[in-house]
Amino acid sequence: MQNRAALGIAYLCLGILVFSLQDAIIKAVSGDYPLTQVVAIRCIVSAPILLAMIHFDSGLRSIFSKDFLPLAGRAALMLIAYTTYYMAFPALPLADAVALFFTVPLFAMALAVPLLGESIGWRRIMAVIVGFVGVMVMLRPGAGLFEPAALLSLFSALTYALSMLMARRLGAETTAPVMAFYQNGVYLLGALLIAAFFGALGIYQAGHPSLDFLVRAWVLPTTRDFLLIASCGVIAAIAMTLLTNAYRIAKASVVTSFEYTGMLWAPLWGFLFFGEIPHLTTLAGAGLIIAAGLFALSSPSARENKPG
Repeated sequence: MQNRAALGIAYLCLGILVFSLQDAIIKAVSGDYPLTQVVAIRCIVSAPILLAMIHFDSGLRSIFSKDFLPLAGRAALMLIAYTTYYMAFPALPLADAVALFFTVPLFAMALAVPLLGESIGWRRIMAVIVGFVGVMVMLRPGAGLFEPAALLSLFSALTYALSMLMARRLGAETTAPVMAFYQNGVYLLGALLIAAFFGALGIYQAGHPSLDFLVRAWVLPTTRDFLLIASCGVIAAIAMTLLTNAYRIAKASVVTSFEYTGMLWAPLWGFLFFGEIPHLTTLAGAGLIIAAGLFALSSPSARENKPG
């Protein structure tokens, strides 16, 4: 049992590390290519990998799920979450964008009360409060340094938390690769529709780095950039497999807290690839968010609500 827990933690930490590379790549290309083109290339590369995973996991027939509409609806919500998450990259240091997104567990706890009727207890209520104090420290309201793109990361965390609550209802009968396949399809369709919409209107500039990343016209990428963007599809498939295995072989209550190792990689990639040095308020706010999340996960009610 101890070996399985250690292996699960190793899988999860490696999966988080692999996923963090995708964030760095997307930030690197965000000044030259539109987000819709990046997402479309990633999805096209991911599709055959996901089909192979479904084939070996549950068979290709499992794609035709009776939960088609809920799966598509959840995927649409995740399209909004990831679009707003990546839109924050051109305007924010990588560490800030990722740290604000790590409020997902706090949003999930707060939303579980009205949406799922869960009781969260005083410890988790305090965790939510402390976590959002951390958010305010990072946003530095009134300091004249506020970047509106920070709200994109927070909105992304909110919509992603909603999609996670939906996954609780779907997860019992739908495998992770099938969910990922639906997400991939909706991401691709959404990217094409968004690009077509702004193209039809002739809007290719909006005066802000985040909005420009969304509306910019598609261009022919260089071979190097194409390979970088395409690698995101492979990265996503590998990382999803690692994370899925982590939760399959170890209890969620054991491995979940290690998702915060993502906070180690964002400032490192930001410094190495973009010369970004985190503000003290970023580090302090991120510390409060992590502490709040870990405190909530350590509560008895959290452990009882975790599957596995």
